[in-house]
Amino acid sequence: MLNVAVITGRLTADPELRHTPNDIAVTSFSVAVTRSYARSGEERQTDFIDVVAWRGTAEFICKYFKKGQIIAIEGSIQTRNYEDKEGKKRKAVEIVANNAHFVESKRSMSEVAANSHENIIDETPVAYESGKVEDFQEIQSDEDLPF
Repeated sequence: MLNVAVITGRLTADPELRHTPNDIAVTSFSVAVTRSYARSGEERQTDFIDVVAWRGTAEFICKYFKKGQIIAIEGSIQTRNYEDKEGKKRKAVEIVANNAHFVESKRSMSEVAANSHENIIDETPVAYESGKVEDFQEIQSDEDLPF
């Protein structure tokens, strides 16, 4: 069986880091993803996809991403059933993020921050893949890129 999901879109809000009672880091957020097609004479539709990230991935996303930034998420689709406040049975579908990647340049990220009147990070990180935050490596200039 194969359950792989990859999306790229804009964060609809600043991700917020929370902790479970067992002190496990978690964040959940929504990503606005524009569909790759549109019917003739219509604008492209946008889907708002729920994402949840755990542990180091959650910490990375909360530290480096803000509302409006483009983010690439790799993970798997998860469904869960629950009852709402009125006792009705509901089903939630979300992506459980294994990895998060930057898509934009530092300049683009700064423009998003300027438009939202918020500060943006001063560092230029690459991508985070499951592991420790300490394993993260910064790129100082384009000359450090391996390609």
